[in-house]
Amino acid sequence: MEKPIVEPGETCWRMAKAGRLALIIDAASYFASLRRAMIHAKRSIYLIGWDFDTRIRLDPSVEDEWPLKLGHLLNVLVKARPELEVRVLKWDVGVLQTLGRGATPLFILNWMASRRVHFRLDHVHPADACHHQKLAVIDDVLAFCGGIDITVGRWDTREHCEQDPRRTSPWGFTQPPWHDATAAVDGEAASALGDLARERWKHATGEDLAPPGFADEIWPETLPPTLMDVEVGIARTQPAYDGQPEAREIEALNLRAIGSAQDVIYIESQYLASHTIGEALAARLEQNGGPEVIIVAPLTAEGWLEEEAMGTARALIVRRLRGADRESRLRLLYPANASGTPIYVHAKIMIVDDRFLRVGSSNLNNRSMGLDTECDIAVEVRPGARNEEASRAAIRTARNDLLAEHSGVAIELVNALQDEGRSPIQIIDLLSRPYGRSLHRLPLLHLNAVEEKIAASHLLDPEKPDTFQRKLRRFLAWAIPRAHVRGD
Repeated sequence: MEKPIVEPGETCWRMAKAGRLALIIDAASYFASLRRAMIHAKRSIYLIGWDFDTRIRLDPSVEDEWPLKLGHLLNVLVKARPELEVRVLKWDVGVLQTLGRGATPLFILNWMASRRVHFRLDHVHPADACHHQKLAVIDDVLAFCGGIDITVGRWDTREHCEQDPRRTSPWGFTQPPWHDATAAVDGEAASALGDLARERWKHATGEDLAPPGFADEIWPETLPPTLMDVEVGIARTQPAYDGQPEAREIEALNLRAIGSAQDVIYIESQYLASHTIGEALAARLEQNGGPEVIIVAPLTAEGWLEEEAMGTARALIVRRLRGADRESRLRLLYPANASGTPIYVHAKIMIVDDRFLRVGSSNLNNRSMGLDTECDIAVEVRPGARNEEASRAAIRTARNDLLAEHSGVAIELVNALQDEGRSPIQIIDLLSRPYGRSLHRLPLLHLNAVEEKIAASHLLDPEKPDTFQRKLRRFLAWAIPRAHVRGD
């Protein structure tokens, strides 16, 4: 009998029931849902993330008695709710980088008005690592887990308009179009994510916190569930450090999902740099009659350093995948908006056939598989499940919804093409346009000798803790002699 994809102790940390799970696409919907949920919080709010900025507006479309900006809202909430405690855990990225990102010391001062808003920096991790989980847990009855940071540059709608006056930084600058995803769960799954948030808080701060106790449900009325009555697997990456054991559940989950695919593997990822995942995908492409593989990624990384670190590694994997694609079952794509501007893909999603859905904080790079602290949630529809057909239909609809968004068409058209028997790749090819809102093929980046070596060495994308200085010395031992030979 084939092993399940989601299995506690192997491919996930824990499984827990959720009465509702909603896949949330793009931060406009997430921020609005989070704000509504926090407004109803009674006892506890945990915000665990890579970055935060108190000045961002959570929902520019509403006008009510509650503040729109994150920091002001939390201050007002604790004043209005005597039993409410708010805890915010942010990666300790360092003072200079923090200032550069805009999360200045004013960010901390903004919450000094209340002793019940607790802000901490997470620095309890290897020197090369970062805290990358993105969790929000309210009263342990509703939790969000995904890839969206509550910070500058993330808010966008599914239209990804070229010039949206609501998509501005605190300084008034329009931000580029941004595609992202997270998920909401209730029930036992929300409580389990609360346990994980408290575990991370304890590891980072030493403070041992108890669960908040009973609270009423606070599912936002405007948030339609994607799946109902499902078992949710919670998968982690965490490096061994300071008494914390290593966990590589996310890597194991991805590999088992890829290996079990029958018809299609649909992926959205900011990075495509994990050599382990790349080889697993190549192996499926090399099989006769294997699944289609669709990967939606950004055209380029955000900055020069990220492009050198992740873009060069992606180029090697793209080359490998295209070489393995013997039956034209691979599409490597980036989305563009109606004006033709590339949309930055920050989402971390995997959908396999119509029976597996994963969303979380982890990218398909080496860091997310073994070095950084990550959290994903996943649902697998198993044969004979009570709501098997409805859940399979919901996962198909979720994938078709994403294809429709990226192609600039209504989901009804994608559903109709599917009903005609067209595969996802056939649908993409049929809807593809050379300009405007569409999915476009990723160009193959040419690498010089130094870039090839950087990518192959994983110098800037390690999978295990190591000192950067040691990696740099190894790289320079290779690079400097070559430079002398060339006369550089």
